[in-house]
Amino acid sequence: MPRPARNYQAAVYGHVARVARAVASPRRLELLELLAQRPRTVEALARLAELSVASASQHLQVLRAARLVEAERHGTFVEYRLAGTEVEEALVALRQLAERREREIGELTRDFLERRGVLEAIDSEELLQRVRAGAVTVLDVRPAEEYAAGHLPGAISVPLAELEARLRELPRRRPVVAYCRGPYCMMSAEAVATLRRRGFTAHRLDHGVVEWRARGERVETAPGAPPP
Repeated sequence: MPRPARNYQAAVYGHVARVARAVASPRRLELLELLAQRPRTVEALARLAELSVASASQHLQVLRAARLVEAERHGTFVEYRLAGTEVEEALVALRQLAERREREIGELTRDFLERRGVLEAIDSEELLQRVRAGAVTVLDVRPAEEYAAGHLPGAISVPLAELEARLRELPRRRPVVAYCRGPYCMMSAEAVATLRRRGFTAHRLDHGVVEWRARGERVETAPGAPPP
């Protein structure tokens, strides 16, 4: 191969490798998943990911250098967001690839859910049919600000921490479907366990807003919410 062509190829793969190195960290993947829900400050990300602010900032700088996230200053705070919908799509694709190649992921998930008695999940096609028919109550158990930034059509915001106090708001004659941040987020599993203890028919949706959007489905936002 002529040397100019080899140099070109090496340069291109070098840039691809930089992006790959940026996501080659469990912590950075978690930060990207959190940013896929809504833009956040480094302080908020550090709290949610249980990191020090300094550590979260270092991870974000790596992601920013790879052009996977963008930052915008608001007064004394810097807010981070994903650098485009293709980053969100790549997250879903990477997770799906890992699930196909690493059977341990499925084993870990099944073990965690079996211990909570909520192994079965409803796929999005079945849920969509039930929602359209008004046959289920859909609960978004993420924090309210994430619901405002984007939620499944017809979903009701009941953050997990408020669920016990708001059970009277839920009709008992219809099954309840709970979702949160995606297949590895277990807030929905905890919500389903609580609902079943209280006598509800409840199921977990293993898709979140990110997976819903990746399928080309419509996502609703609350009035005045910032774009996701």
